[in-house]
Amino acid sequence: MKFGPERLQKRLAIENKTGIVLLARMSSSRLPGKALRQIIGKESIVYIIEKLLLLVPAEQIILATSSESSDDPLADFVAQQGITVYRGSLDKVAERFYLAGLQLNCDYLCRMNGDNIFLDLYLLQQMLLLSQSGNYDFISNVKDRTYPKGMSVEIVRTSYYANLLPEILADAFYTEHVMPLVYERLNSGSYYFQMNTELPEAAGLQLALDTPEDFKRTEWMMRQANLPHTNLGLKELLHLYQNYEQSFTR
Repeated sequence: MKFGPERLQKRLAIENKTGIVLLARMSSSRLPGKALRQIIGKESIVYIIEKLLLLVPAEQIILATSSESSDDPLADFVAQQGITVYRGSLDKVAERFYLAGLQLNCDYLCRMNGDNIFLDLYLLQQMLLLSQSGNYDFISNVKDRTYPKGMSVEIVRTSYYANLLPEILADAFYTEHVMPLVYERLNSGSYYFQMNTELPEAAGLQLALDTPEDFKRTEWMMRQANLPHTNLGLKELLHLYQNYEQSFTR
């Protein structure tokens, strides 16, 4: 069953809270400053924040960015949107994710990437509801990549991640990539993998905002969409993506 945004927000408010940790920085080598790049007159990170606010209140969202001066504009901008900001290590992303999440005082933490401008609102809604059951330590739609890149949702029980953190921080790879060790330690907890079985042809799409080509495609898709961006789901995005490919790759 799908719940409307109002009903979902009430549900989150009275049961186990799930906090959203939005990871973003300005120093991307392939697309510098992408979080604040404007798409049709709106900063790209605003598209993500607007979607998140339909599902959880602002106090359950935090931006986790670095303490580097290059991220000052991003931190200031997001704070102006009414979202709490945590600033930590640039390279120790797992530590930054966890310490930011602690400020939310939530039972679960949802890792959200700042380049996931095409996040499927209803996919996130369904996965947040799964976390409300309290039955799982880890919930993800990333395994086997049945969903497009740029539509990733990973939700981990805060206490479960805390137990893994010493091992994560002992290895530079795990520290930088946040969740790989969680996948390697699945036998130590309970998990649920959300799989895309309705539109398997969407699995290979590149919807993350990561390169200049991604920016060009994203802007074109946003201009061509006949729905508000908050209503764009996997089916609509697949259609827009295919139209873009047909128009520009012949």
